[in-house]
Amino acid sequence: MKKETSAAPPTPVEECRGLAQIIDRVGDKWTVMVVGHLSSGTLRFNELMRCIPGISHRMLTLTLRALERDGLVDRTSYPTSPPRVDYALTALGQSLTEPLRLLAVWASDRREDIAAAQRAYDARLKG
Repeated sequence: MKKETSAAPPTPVEECRGLAQIIDRVGDKWTVMVVGHLSSGTLRFNELMRCIPGISHRMLTLTLRALERDGLVDRTSYPTSPPRVDYALTALGQSLTEPLRLLAVWASDRREDIAAAQRAYDARLKG
């Protein structure tokens, strides 16, 4: 009979790397915009393209694939002509909307403070 072994808990370095990967994904500007738009409901690819100014076809494709891989977005394709593909947040993706909303509120409330700090910093550098 084979003895079962349990996996060792992650080291602090492994834990930090794992968290950094998640934060990189959810903190990406395109991810924030896609999740924000999908929080209102299911959208098709071209609808998302129109909603998100400045995003390229390739970047939207890459972002949606990454979100699908991470379990945040469901992709449903329909065998129609032309093909129809819908994107929707999963339950895990929906759980991200509130933290992103709070971050947006924080950023909006602090925008002038940050701009003032940047101006002061830049003025110090110019001497």
